[in-house]
Amino acid sequence: MAISIWIKKPHEGGAIVKYSRRPEFDTADDKLTFLSEVKLREIKFSEIIADPKNTWLNLSKNDFDSLIPLAEKKTKLAKNASEERSLFKLYSLGVKTNRDEWVCDDSREQLEAKTKFLFKNYESESKRLLGNVDKKNVAGSIKYNIKWTRKLKRLLVQGAKIRFDKAKIVQSLYRPFAVKQLYFANELNEDQYQLRQVFFEQEQNELICISGVPGNKSFQVLATHSLYHHDTLEKTQCLPLYRYDDHGKRTDNITDWGLAQFREHYKDKKITKEEIFHYVYGVLHDPKYRKKYELNLKREFPRIPFYADFRKWAKWGKTLMDLHIGYETVKPYPGLKLTTAKPLPRPLPQVGGEKDSVPKAKLKADKETGMITLDERTWLEGIPAAAWDYKLGNRSALEWILDQYKEKTPKDPTIREKFNTYKFEDYKEKVIDLLQRVTSVSVKTMEIMGEMEKEAS
Repeated sequence: MAISIWIKKPHEGGAIVKYSRRPEFDTADDKLTFLSEVKLREIKFSEIIADPKNTWLNLSKNDFDSLIPLAEKKTKLAKNASEERSLFKLYSLGVKTNRDEWVCDDSREQLEAKTKFLFKNYESESKRLLGNVDKKNVAGSIKYNIKWTRKLKRLLVQGAKIRFDKAKIVQSLYRPFAVKQLYFANELNEDQYQLRQVFFEQEQNELICISGVPGNKSFQVLATHSLYHHDTLEKTQCLPLYRYDDHGKRTDNITDWGLAQFREHYKDKKITKEEIFHYVYGVLHDPKYRKKYELNLKREFPRIPFYADFRKWAKWGKTLMDLHIGYETVKPYPGLKLTTAKPLPRPLPQVGGEKDSVPKAKLKADKETGMITLDERTWLEGIPAAAWDYKLGNRSALEWILDQYKEKTPKDPTIREKFNTYKFEDYKEKVIDLLQRVTSVSVKTMEIMGEMEKEAS
């Protein structure tokens, strides 16, 4: 806790900020009591001077500003290449649906059912109101058996016709190493940002996803080739290898300016944009880089240094990218032991069978023993300590998987009543397989990051 005071100097335009720290757990009342009992001149203050970016606290003193900008708004908006001054031209936030329970699901069939129900009820409301919606009181006119947002209400007022389209169901990276089916459509997604330039129909792309700013958690980075969400990481921003125009024409997203910087620095005209893409991914995993620029990375887009051995870092980056994008096909980690208390009945009984036929889901991790409890009868043992060290935000990769496959009560009342059919048992074998593969990914990632930490920059 702290006490701050601004002192305006006479005849000067600026101000001096004085700062005094109080005990960590002082309440507002404690501080007021302190101020009432102590004279202001007796309080020991320190003077705070803001940096050029008007940051007052947690100031960073390093060479961050001298590094190459990864992405910036000026380059993004530049009309011609001569105005571009960052490595990447395009960057975009992830899709924000504002109705995840309605337009995301592990099951494609279940997602179809939910979205068809939503479209049907939207059409029903349109017919019921017959264009006579009270524009000043839309909220008081509609029935809330589906999730309405500002965009959907606006479409209703406009009398827009919207229809279910099966082709709009796509795979998305919902959280780290956890995919869901997504209904990707303007009418049901509140914001799609520049994602239409990142993905064009069935064209493939590779993406470096990073946590956005300002960030509350430590810096995160994860590669994918799937559509991603605003909360895949914290305020997820994406830097694609390619970008597309409205007609599907593909363009390199790494700028010619960025390529020229690398070729000039390393005196190597054979360096390619794809190698730079991999180099960036490698550098963003460097533990020394993350520690040195920790405060900067919470406040602004990363900047990239020139390390001595370009191709070593590019190779590390490519290896990591292949691991993280292809995690579902990586070989399972050897030595893991799956233990089952007693054989489960196969096939599983239908609804109405014995209550104890399907074991209760647990999905809990014990890092000390290296064991994951999947349900009341099943355990995965032998998880190495290094696997828990690979973190994205506050969770390890393995913990993200466990969190996403838990049985949770939906918040939306209609979803809870009509579409709450998720059972972990239906995905148990998939999760076991996924945990074994992501254990391999996690251990290998930590091994490479360990090698990076030993490398002289």
